[in-house]
Amino acid sequence: MPQVMEFKLPDLGEGLTEAEIVRWLVAVGDVVAIDQPVVEVETAKAMVEVPCPYGGVVTARFGEEGEELPVGAPLITVAVGVQSAPEAGTAAEDEAEGSGNAPRPLIGYGSDHSRPARRRRVRPVTAAVSAPVAAPAPAPAPAPVAVAPVAPAAPVAPAGPVPVISPLVRKLAKDGGVDLRALRGSGPEGLILRADVEAALAALTAPAPAPAAGPAAVAAQGERIPLKGLRGAVAEKLSRSRREIPDATCWVDADATELMAARAAMNAVGGPKISVLALLARICTAALAKYPELNSTVDLAAKEIVRLPSVHLGFAAQTERGLVVPVVRDAQSRNPESLSAEFARLTELARAGKLAPADLTGGTFTLNNYGVFGVDGSTPIINHPEAAMLGVGRIIDKPWVHQGQLAVRKVVQLSLTFDHRVCDGGTAGGFLRHVADCVESPAVLLRSL
Repeated sequence: MPQVMEFKLPDLGEGLTEAEIVRWLVAVGDVVAIDQPVVEVETAKAMVEVPCPYGGVVTARFGEEGEELPVGAPLITVAVGVQSAPEAGTAAEDEAEGSGNAPRPLIGYGSDHSRPARRRRVRPVTAAVSAPVAAPAPAPAPAPVAVAPVAPAAPVAPAGPVPVISPLVRKLAKDGGVDLRALRGSGPEGLILRADVEAALAALTAPAPAPAAGPAAVAAQGERIPLKGLRGAVAEKLSRSRREIPDATCWVDADATELMAARAAMNAVGGPKISVLALLARICTAALAKYPELNSTVDLAAKEIVRLPSVHLGFAAQTERGLVVPVVRDAQSRNPESLSAEFARLTELARAGKLAPADLTGGTFTLNNYGVFGVDGSTPIINHPEAAMLGVGRIIDKPWVHQGQLAVRKVVQLSLTFDHRVCDGGTAGGFLRHVADCVESPAVLLRSL
């Protein structure tokens, strides 16, 4: 006898409490294997494919693409123990791994990563599933949603639990004043779905046809863009930074001619190419070793400044989804080649929307190269809960006094925004001056290593 198991949106880690459904990877009636991804969701930090811990036949899906679900809300139900046509060679594996009636830890969420998940091709079910998982027999064609136009005359369902699973459906009904007991659900066994509540709201609140708004009215209303997902997370983090951190900014122009010449020489000998960002990152880690006050965070509850032992260097990356800040772990122990490779790897994942939540958290200092946008300067907002951010403008030819003579040199503006609670201007100025000295004379960096 098949057993119907409900799979809920798991805790994706890093304090995330909700996720938006981007794309369903399975349909009702498909056969899924244990640990097979069934849905792609977008959190405030990354795009994630969510694997299901059950193997069997998908009997229901909850939530539409574009809908936001809280952690713990149902995603799908799976009938385990249903006989299907497995691919050749999987029977022995199934026997070794068990019947699939018990959930396994989700791959990527605290399970053993020592071996990859076994995948099977999704196949639609052509045979009818036994009674416990089959859809109820069709009743004489009532309307999917029955809502009485006048509340006192509305038929009331018998006392008992309302057939609603999703907390979002309950909230939608409560906010709209819809009595769930007056609805007939269109889901399996009368389950009330979001579509049922939305149809009821439409029936109750449908206004009389109004004349179409003219161009002037549309222009006055403006376009409304939901502040959610990545954009909402960025807005909240920047707002919190401004609320909690008394920041200050200092800046300096530096002659980057020698740094660019050193990079050209390093890349001329063959091997992996070194990026300008990697050289700047190496300079930052050297400066942070000299001025550790800026690699810290403030513990408000304990009223303490916490100096951090390792530099987990964040760098701003612009993607189609918006601005993200991937983190290079233990940047202080990496050479320019290693930093270049890690920047390239994380940037590629960011542009593909494949960064894991862990790739976007835990930073201790951020490097922001806004020069790629063709601008010279900026006053960065600190990436809370960090204590500082170094901004780098474009490197361009400018007139510069070099060795007492006016010359055309490659000049860059460097700006440092810092938390004034962790240090004063002298420390911040010393850090920024050390960075500028290394940019102007890379030999200074060698002396500081």
